[in-house]
Amino acid sequence: MNLSYFISKRISREQKEGFSSAIHKIAIASIGVGLGAAIISFLVMLGFQEKVKDKVYSFSGHLMITKFTMSNSPEEEPMNYHIEIYDNQGKYPFIKRVQAYAHKPGLVKTEDDEVLGIVVKGVGRNYDVEAFRVNMVEGNFIDFPDSSYANQVVISRIISNKIKAKVGDDIIVHFFQNPPRFRRLRVTGIYETNLSEYFDGKVIITDIRMIQRLNDWSDSLAGGLEVFVVDPARVDEAGFAIGETMDFDLNIERISDKFSQVFEWLHLLGRQVNILLGIILCVVCVNMISIVLILVMERTQMIGMLKAMGADNKLIRSIFIFNGINLIYKGLLLGDLIGLGLCSLQYHFSIIKLNPHDYYMSFVPIAWHWDIILLLNLLTFFVVTFVLLIPTMVIARINPIKTIRFD
Repeated sequence: MNLSYFISKRISREQKEGFSSAIHKIAIASIGVGLGAAIISFLVMLGFQEKVKDKVYSFSGHLMITKFTMSNSPEEEPMNYHIEIYDNQGKYPFIKRVQAYAHKPGLVKTEDDEVLGIVVKGVGRNYDVEAFRVNMVEGNFIDFPDSSYANQVVISRIISNKIKAKVGDDIIVHFFQNPPRFRRLRVTGIYETNLSEYFDGKVIITDIRMIQRLNDWSDSLAGGLEVFVVDPARVDEAGFAIGETMDFDLNIERISDKFSQVFEWLHLLGRQVNILLGIILCVVCVNMISIVLILVMERTQMIGMLKAMGADNKLIRSIFIFNGINLIYKGLLLGDLIGLGLCSLQYHFSIIKLNPHDYYMSFVPIAWHWDIILLLNLLTFFVVTFVLLIPTMVIARINPIKTIRFD
């Protein structure tokens, strides 16, 4: 057995009571609380990012293809959506789905005869209903008939409350055009994303064929295409590859650019969590330096005896490093227990609630990323272990003659 490791184990056994025992418990607790806080912070932050991104992507895809226009009109410039990326989706392994859409502004009256401005989003039969289903809170999605178009609509909970409409009711939507037109639509479902500024406060969903009829478009025309990619992290590569296949009069845009405020908020959230991790590591490192210094000073006579018997500074430093690593190991186990335990409670029971109008969701989300948990454990272990070298440097200055006489 390694001599320094053997002596370290003997020291640990002798320090189960008294002042040294309290110091050990403080060291383990500081590491455990720090790691637990880091795990909770990262899993909550990743949960926020994933939930909000999923809500945005489920509504608009990852990329949006539209026709170039210099007009500021709310009406979209129609495009023939039967382009290469739409007709031959199977040729592109990075593409999950491509679907046509169209927007049209309109008005709907409330029960108090007030006028509410809305945007009608038309979608087709190939719309990814399963991806959108996570936003549905009541009723069902539109049932697309084989012929004509569906006189059905899915509205948000916010709009539902404003116009006092529920599933099964009829609403009349007036459209801006000459001559003015209106349509009576049956509410089949209610959705809620809590992104009221972008979706819930103004968007209702219906059959794209109705918008094509209102605009006198052919069946091959739409307002644009929504592209869902397999790996959202590689959306830039996908956008570049798609752009190479398109005509020059078409524009491709990332949804993260269109809703830049949301994604900048998520980026800021991630940066704050990284700063918190740095603060936690600094506190843990300072605590470990103080604790190891106390242990070194408490074992001054032992250090003097070992030096008098021929032990070099490297061997003696290894004793206290092994002792510190043992504390770090126990602290990591405690931190994992605290972090994973609290995250499990929140994941299964949603104990901590949130205001959905401020945080886009009604409870604190948890995203399980075991690679992040492992990385936090390794980062804490190596950083704090490296810091242990600092307090053990004082061992080289200890004089064996003086320490043996030390009382």
